[in-house]
Amino acid sequence: MTSSASADLTRLLFDGRYEQTHKDLHDLLLDPVFDPREGLDMTGAGKLAYERSRAVHGALESPREILADPWRLFALAEWPSLVDVSTFSLLMVHYNLAFGTVVEHGDREDLKDLVDELDRLDSCPYMATELGYGNNVAALRTEAVYDPETETFVLNTPDALAQKYMSYSGFQDVPKLAVVMARLKADGKDHGVFPFLVRISDGTKLCEGVHAAPCPEKPVQGLDNGLTWFDHVRVPRRNLLHGDMGGFGEDGVFRPASGNQRKRFLRAMSRILPGRLCVSSAATGAGRASVYIALRYAVQRLTNAPGRNDLPVIEYRSHQLALFTALARTYAMTLLLNHAKREFTAAPQNAAPAELNHLVSITKALSTWEMTDVIAVCRERCGAQGIFSVNRIADYGSLLQGLVTAEGDNQVLLATTAGQIIAGGEADAEPSAAPDPHGRDLRDAGFLVAALRHREQELLRRARTAMADDSVDRTYFEAWNATINTGLEMARARGVRTALECLSEAAAAARTEESRAALGLLTALYGLTEVGRDAGWYLARGVLTAGQVEEIADQTDALCADLLPYVKTLTDGFGLTPELLRAPIAADDYVTAFQERTGAHGPAAARSAAEGERS
Repeated sequence: MTSSASADLTRLLFDGRYEQTHKDLHDLLLDPVFDPREGLDMTGAGKLAYERSRAVHGALESPREILADPWRLFALAEWPSLVDVSTFSLLMVHYNLAFGTVVEHGDREDLKDLVDELDRLDSCPYMATELGYGNNVAALRTEAVYDPETETFVLNTPDALAQKYMSYSGFQDVPKLAVVMARLKADGKDHGVFPFLVRISDGTKLCEGVHAAPCPEKPVQGLDNGLTWFDHVRVPRRNLLHGDMGGFGEDGVFRPASGNQRKRFLRAMSRILPGRLCVSSAATGAGRASVYIALRYAVQRLTNAPGRNDLPVIEYRSHQLALFTALARTYAMTLLLNHAKREFTAAPQNAAPAELNHLVSITKALSTWEMTDVIAVCRERCGAQGIFSVNRIADYGSLLQGLVTAEGDNQVLLATTAGQIIAGGEADAEPSAAPDPHGRDLRDAGFLVAALRHREQELLRRARTAMADDSVDRTYFEAWNATINTGLEMARARGVRTALECLSEAAAAARTEESRAALGLLTALYGLTEVGRDAGWYLARGVLTAGQVEEIADQTDALCADLLPYVKTLTDGFGLTPELLRAPIAADDYVTAFQERTGAHGPAAARSAAEGERS
């Protein structure tokens, strides 16, 4: 296998931006501050995440510069979680949600002192979600009532349902200036949700009127998530981040910008869209690392086989099917995400078209769900070694549990997107004719894409027909409730079809024969796995023949055999190394690496290392 093929895959996976956008982040993570530290309690782990976040901040350009380059922001989301899943959360809340909101809506001369403070990474939580409202941020009830006599807002939490939930407020010895989403009320009118800058703690204690209680512990991530509430806290008028959503006139009266509250709310929450791409970046990064670790271990891990007792477990077709399918899904989601990033960066700022919102939302939901499954498979295929945090994969699983919920719970997000697509009048509303399966090769990417597109369009047609059916007396909710699961399947099918197209296009764009062949095999495996998932649907509609349905299992097995010689090239394209991940089972000699980590030295340990593991 040639290094040129791996380099070509790196080019495709990082969209030609590895050297200028990613490499220094990779190199930064080699710093000893990111070495594993054993024996920390949750508080110690959380404090370490803050230390590591400051190390990242100190080594890179300023947050303002990173925000100005979305590709750099996405790269920052992708790398730190590979060595500390909590560091990702801190960095993204600060850089994207909190500081991003300040720069977009409050980059004014009168706030320069506070903006400069945030640019230095003095901690800045983001407080939007409330205990009683979850994803329904538009219904939040924390209120900021304007007092014209003192030219301040009175920030108050009216009841327990309105307590800010999951924000980083537990470590009171860390200075915190938060972006708080609250309902702006002035002159007896409710003007909707706006962001405010609020001092939470001064580095020694919570500020007057601010209260916080820690959330229960989470597995792996030791951050200071908490409940936060406000008791008539005075906030200076200048701390309102109104941007182009309104402002105070010379007469001291607040006037909102034209448009309704919903429009202003979406503008106030503008960092959510790039945030979803950041979440997907972290998810696909963790997926690639999991596959990399699991496959490196599989090459070394010895097991029994008929007639021999020293066969690497990767030789088993059952092991190949699990991990090679995970490899294909990881490539597909990475390339789908690249497509969404390109569309995002090409769109006009502050005016994202509906199609872009749909693409980003589907990408976020599909990629985090897919990587959740990929990481679970990799952990299981590594046996007991996959359980240890030092081998990373279990920690990535914990990260993905959070990413599925972050920036919009996947099921809610996908259902909302499906509803918008169904209600829209897209040109492709009428399904294209089903592709004729007779004489078609199940590895043919064109046929697989056509099959997936047909399913997507048929599900869309079915959902629209169901919603338009006025033959029965029912409410809109009843109609949508009967259609929602079809809508979810349709939105997922759109994401899968787009991902397969991206994977097929990458194969066509490959510059070496080896990388082109490897990507062609991955394309077939991913597409065939997805078509096989709903084989009964395709069979019932004549998109597959009975013989083809029976052939799917044999074809996927054969694809695994064909992929085996390319696996190292494919994983080398990830730009990962054992030195960066510091996972013993990813080392060139995992037995020695695991012994060194555990301190298992001595004659018995030496014999074990010489003989190899028989499990």
